[in-house]
Amino acid sequence: MQNNSTQAKQILILGGGTAGWMTAMILAKKLNKHGFEVSVLESQDIGIIGVGEGSTPALKAFFSSMGIGEEEWMPECNATYKAGITFDAWSTKPGFTEYFHPFKFRLDEQFSQAFFHSIQMRRQGVDIPAHPNPFFLSPLLVEKNLAPIPHYNFPFEPSYGYHFDSGLLGQFLKRRSEQLNIRHIEDKIEEVLLDGNDCISALVSQSGAKYHADLFVDCSGFSSVLMQSALKVGFKSFASNLFNDSAIAIPSEIGGNIPSETRSTAMKFGWRWKIPLTNRFGNGYVYSSNYCSPEQAETELRRDLGLLDSDVQARHLKMKVGRIEKHWYKNCLAIGLSQGFIEPLEATALFLVQQSAALFADAFEHGQFTDTNQDSYNDTINGYFEGIRDYIAAHYYTNSRTDSQYWLDCQNNHDGQSDTLKHILEIWNKGADLTAELRRLGVTKYYTSVSWHCLLAGMGVFPAQSQLRPPYPNETQVNMALINDFLHRCSLNFDPHREQLGKFTNKKG
Repeated sequence: MQNNSTQAKQILILGGGTAGWMTAMILAKKLNKHGFEVSVLESQDIGIIGVGEGSTPALKAFFSSMGIGEEEWMPECNATYKAGITFDAWSTKPGFTEYFHPFKFRLDEQFSQAFFHSIQMRRQGVDIPAHPNPFFLSPLLVEKNLAPIPHYNFPFEPSYGYHFDSGLLGQFLKRRSEQLNIRHIEDKIEEVLLDGNDCISALVSQSGAKYHADLFVDCSGFSSVLMQSALKVGFKSFASNLFNDSAIAIPSEIGGNIPSETRSTAMKFGWRWKIPLTNRFGNGYVYSSNYCSPEQAETELRRDLGLLDSDVQARHLKMKVGRIEKHWYKNCLAIGLSQGFIEPLEATALFLVQQSAALFADAFEHGQFTDTNQDSYNDTINGYFEGIRDYIAAHYYTNSRTDSQYWLDCQNNHDGQSDTLKHILEIWNKGADLTAELRRLGVTKYYTSVSWHCLLAGMGVFPAQSQLRPPYPNETQVNMALINDFLHRCSLNFDPHREQLGKFTNKKG
């Protein structure tokens, strides 16, 4: 595949869903001008996993790049705004049983120095307030059920993600793909043909039809029909880092107020999510089958939701947690569940889809499809998977629950910690400069220093209370009353979440 050819080059994506159609749109947007034609081949007989209902702020950038406004896609997908994630009951330490991981506003930069200073003093054993929530605007917006969309004259740019119905989002992207001249093929593949160089030469359907392409993209989900089954690319499991391998999902009714947060609450054998859509709550329980049966998990979740006697259907899922060794191999690219999966604690699934598709297109635009490009690309994507894995694993290692063997084993899973994560935790516990070390390690591209400080401080990973000392008279202390007053006044520039979403209906009217 050369980028200097005048002949049309074919990209065939196997599998639709959100990952398939998002990938198709990203590749078509970037590569159509280089003479590529993108097709998506999917079968209606194959179901879509589709439980991910949250995003990072990267999804906003995707829609912006496609020229799709929020008023167009959000109502179609029952979508709401997401200011961040509340982690509840992961820690049992007094004052730290709940914390918020925010999507940082530019406004928050005004207090970043105060945030880092206070936490650093607390790490060094000074008895001062150091819970992360009061330093950020987003937790306050969530507390007041406000949308993270400021009035037009607010001078600070917001940062936010979304909640959405993943099935409806896939359908919306499928409809919009027509504007990018993406071809849609409905068929079911039975065989993958390889040539003498072990590249994919064609996909053969049940009817005997052969589908040829220059590049094949595997969006076939956990089955990974092309990359793992046909090309035999190896899989690196994260089971030693992250114990959870199962999930159950149950919807529930939503009331008057619509929260602007995802809520992650620790359970006996894992954690449950609570995601607000305009028409319902999405609820789920991510757990380890080594500690809990599906029946136990469903009973525990239903009890927490008050749905023990309800006939609302529960959906049980198995998760294959880890990544493939090569995401781009021969003439095949794997994106979505076919390339790997990390449990949805930080809603990173679509972010990885976006990065994988966009970076592949960038690799093409800067040269031919060379082995060097493939190696660099694979190293980069592997870095994203492992950087995200380490951040998520840190939640488990730093938990302080003692109500089940599951949580105790998570705390003591030292062999499951990567060398990078061990070093980060060591630096934190020593009270050394974590920000500088994160930059030196090159991991801030995955999660910023603010995110790491929110996690570790929010979980209450500090010296024991008995070792704390009062601040000395010459030590600078942060004026928390001033910060609190300023943030409360800033919050007056935001509307209730349901009211903000109602503006889409008004625009249509």
